[in-house]
Amino acid sequence: MRSKTTTFTSVFEQEVYEGLTAHPKYLSSKYFYDEVGDKLFQDIMAMPEYYLTDCEFNILEANKAEIVDLFSGGGEPFSLFELGAGDGKKTKILLRHLVERNLPFDYRPIDISQNALNELETSLHKEIPEVVINPLQGTYFDTLRNIGESNGRRKVILFLGSNIGNLLHPQAVEFLKNMRSAINPDDLIFMGFDQKKNPQTILDAYNDKAGITEAFNKNILTRINKEMGGNFDLDKFLHWEVYDPQTGTAKSYLVSKERQMAHIESLDLEVPFKQWETIHTEISQKYDDAVVKWLAGEAGLEIATSFSDQEENYKNYVFTK
Repeated sequence: MRSKTTTFTSVFEQEVYEGLTAHPKYLSSKYFYDEVGDKLFQDIMAMPEYYLTDCEFNILEANKAEIVDLFSGGGEPFSLFELGAGDGKKTKILLRHLVERNLPFDYRPIDISQNALNELETSLHKEIPEVVINPLQGTYFDTLRNIGESNGRRKVILFLGSNIGNLLHPQAVEFLKNMRSAINPDDLIFMGFDQKKNPQTILDAYNDKAGITEAFNKNILTRINKEMGGNFDLDKFLHWEVYDPQTGTAKSYLVSKERQMAHIESLDLEVPFKQWETIHTEISQKYDDAVVKWLAGEAGLEIATSFSDQEENYKNYVFTK
């Protein structure tokens, strides 16, 4: 067992230590993402079962003129911030339309993965060179402070992909309050929320037959092995997904198939597992209009409008202060 006086060399180390010594064990889904994790998530977004990407893609494509009108306000220059920008595939629909309309803006993608930002910047220079891009590497909470301090221009904050669903409701309210404090009265927040639907559709999206989601979930153990000298045997863990249609909560777990002991060298830590013991890795919350309205109200935000696909499987809401 590690001495309490030992210092951690990174936040990743500290959070892995805290999560794997807790009861029950947990790890944060933000650590799925490195070069391998970024690629796996792009593969997930391309899966037929992962309806979220196509739904939001279609919403943006069908409503781009109206959305861009909202963003441009009175036509004065604005900054388009995007939290968790990833590969920017969906955002490029809006960026192209903004450029075609010759509207004055700059694009500020934010991501925890520097690798994702580098790839996004390279692809934008190639595909839409007119876009002025100012990438910011960091967590949502760090960068929201930066957004709040960037005075002068109007701000539009994008948060696509229903990433808000990775937060429990109290955390989501806190996050929305932080977003509210980062904007002025004429600024906008444009955010995706996956809607409640057939529970089987949701389970299939997070447990595909090809095993891509399983590899993504297990990538957190791969990272611990690679970056901290861990010796987790990935084959000894089961990827497991559950969904509660009453609360709209989907949860991902890694389940130990047998009694085992893992060791993490840089933490000098032995991690014992009982057979069928779990590590909780991710939450993916699903919503309806009433829940979104409640969350917004708790955070001091108002829903200005929303955009939906035809089946109402997914919605993008626009919030104001």
